[in-house]
Amino acid sequence: MQTKSKRGSAVDRAAAIPLYHQIFLQVRDEILSGQRPFGSAVATEKELSKAYSVSRITARRALDELAQHHFVARKRRVGTTVIFRPPAKPFEANIDRAVDSLIEFGRVTKVRVLSIDTEVAAPSVAEAMHIEPGERVVRAARVRYLDGEPLGYVVSYVPTALSSHVTRAGLTKMPILKLIKKAGYQVGKATQTIAAMLADPMICRVLAVEPRSAILRITRTVYDASATPVLLTIAHYRSDRYQLRIDLQH
Repeated sequence: MQTKSKRGSAVDRAAAIPLYHQIFLQVRDEILSGQRPFGSAVATEKELSKAYSVSRITARRALDELAQHHFVARKRRVGTTVIFRPPAKPFEANIDRAVDSLIEFGRVTKVRVLSIDTEVAAPSVAEAMHIEPGERVVRAARVRYLDGEPLGYVVSYVPTALSSHVTRAGLTKMPILKLIKKAGYQVGKATQTIAAMLADPMICRVLAVEPRSAILRITRTVYDASATPVLLTIAHYRSDRYQLRIDLQH
């Protein structure tokens, strides 16, 4: 039986993997993918136990394992913070070509919108979108299909100012970037992190893959011309059906 938190975190109580290690793997993947950047705070034992519906002891073991692997540091009266620094170095690419490629990718794949809601931004989302904790964002979750088979599970966040433009009907017809451009926003730049992870129970179910299958996670933040984040997308793609090719030129 799976237990899910409000934001989709899940543990599989029927799996052979201990619950604390399942939580460790999920938080580790969030750190490796950049969702939890260096110096950011990690949920407390109490918050983790509530989010995953587990005991405080289980949550403590998950945090201890993260500390043992040097992903986080735990200090009394300070809390738990991320200390992992990704080794990857950024390189520059043409933003116009990248946006065109993303829009074309959205055009050639089919999409099923799972949900679109306005919610309080999670700490990692608030930090990525440069908003204050407690502010609300629009969250859109959908599945992309290629040739009738699930390809990727995509969750995007946009400011509430875009709520009338980023709708279920709109997302069914066109990619979210195109909706944002139609709303009058000019894309200035974007940052993207690509990381490998193992599929959690929820992603396994949505993408129809075996438990703990390899997944490619792409985290992308898009900024407008004034360098304000207007889109945060966290996409999980099946590694057996999705490849990312980059053409490098002198």
